[in-house]
Amino acid sequence: MARSNRSNRILVPQAQAAMNQFKMEAAQEVGVNLKDGYNGDLTSRQAGSIGGQMVKKMIYDYEQRQAGGAGQGLNMTQDLNKIKQQNQLS
Repeated sequence: MARSNRSNRILVPQAQAAMNQFKMEAAQEVGVNLKDGYNGDLTSRQAGSIGGQMVKKMIYDYEQRQAGGAGQGLNMTQDLNKIKQQNQLS
């Protein structure tokens, strides 16, 4: 039985292109080859890693904005790697 796609809608239609770009960047960061259009050949793990990376970036951006930072997420990957290294040293 086919499921409804209601929960996977873009709430702000003008953001569609930006969200697609965001998804492609997240896929590249986690090493998943995402292509335009149909990606039904991805494993659940690959799809989940893309979604997880997107959430990680959104949380990072929100925290930066709350802390009064620029919040652009431009150096997010570098910042997260630095935090991971600091946590491993502790």
